[in-house]
Amino acid sequence: MNPDIDRLQAYPFERLAHLKQGATPPPGLSHIALSIGEPRHPAPAFVVDALRNALDGLGNYPATAGTLDLRAACAGWLERRFALPAGAVDPAHMVLPVNGTREALFAIAQAVIDTSGPSRPLVVMPNPFYQIYEGAALLAGADPWFMDTTPATGFVPDLDAVPAEIWDRCQLLYLCNPGNPTGAVVDTAYLRHALELAERHDFVIASDECYSEIYADESSPPPSLLQAAHEAGRSRFERCLVFHSLSKRSSLPGLRSGFVAGDPSIMGRFLLYRTYHGCAMSLPVQIASTAAWGDDAHVRVNRELYRRKFERVIPILEPHLELQRPAGGFYLWPSVGGDDTLFARDLYAACNVTLLPGSYLARDGRSGNPGAGRVRISLVAELDECVEAAHRIQEFLQGRRT
Repeated sequence: MNPDIDRLQAYPFERLAHLKQGATPPPGLSHIALSIGEPRHPAPAFVVDALRNALDGLGNYPATAGTLDLRAACAGWLERRFALPAGAVDPAHMVLPVNGTREALFAIAQAVIDTSGPSRPLVVMPNPFYQIYEGAALLAGADPWFMDTTPATGFVPDLDAVPAEIWDRCQLLYLCNPGNPTGAVVDTAYLRHALELAERHDFVIASDECYSEIYADESSPPPSLLQAAHEAGRSRFERCLVFHSLSKRSSLPGLRSGFVAGDPSIMGRFLLYRTYHGCAMSLPVQIASTAAWGDDAHVRVNRELYRRKFERVIPILEPHLELQRPAGGFYLWPSVGGDDTLFARDLYAACNVTLLPGSYLARDGRSGNPGAGRVRISLVAELDECVEAAHRIQEFLQGRRT
């Protein structure tokens, strides 16, 4: 067996299930789960129809590279969403469909990391982070190196705090924009600085942009790494890979559909890897995905639903918790002023509301665990449920102070 499997830590939701064992919430209260980032808005009807009408495609093996129609739809969406010139994203050589960004974010480390050198390579990532980054690094034969995101850093990774010798060993940098769980958004100047570091120290950037379509300010959407690269004159998107998904953008988590786009020299090798990996997307899913990437109206409706939740929930919680509305994503990341695991367990036992302890999303860094003392509140439930959960949390907090 691969010895690095023993270095994998339990997934946050496995730890959460263990934490809740033995706690018995009041029987008269329905359970409200605000722990997992699983969108629950209705699936767009036109996408469901496209999937249903394409089911005869189940009789064919799909190509790993996907249909040109799907890759062209993804490229076209990137160009109009991120103000790239027409034709800037070559669908034939710069785009690959993937079965959700999770599997691709994991697989890219296996394809990119070179373990032939004298020392174990590093994969640099934010902390807290999406746990796939860490597992991907370990199982690719690398070590993770964490950049703590705290109030002092504006909840974004401080690239300049990473020592030069760490960048020299870095082969892959994971970024998440908007951040999970913080919701912080970085600008193109930040991304261009990351690109300068990648060029100077010879590493690849994997930009996880799956929350890019959920943001607070309609006039200021989160930028893409490809956008920053193009502004910097990198028309071939050297060292850049971006990961996008229909799960959050279109409320289609069960479709397991996304894409990777970027540097064609990397994408060609990644396609070869994926051909052996056996991860081709089924043809009906490709056809439904093509329809989804071709429409932006349903995305604006989806984004507005999340805005309404923040507008209703934050005024209820703000007098009792240290929190702020995030620039992007659908999470709240408040400080609870104490043990986050105890808070989550006690809240579940008293109110039948499940949140995710922040310490489960982070690792001990140079100043302790940056997720400790915080919880992630995922506003994925229907509006009325989110408001009901906020009132229960409010009552729970008031009860703790009496």
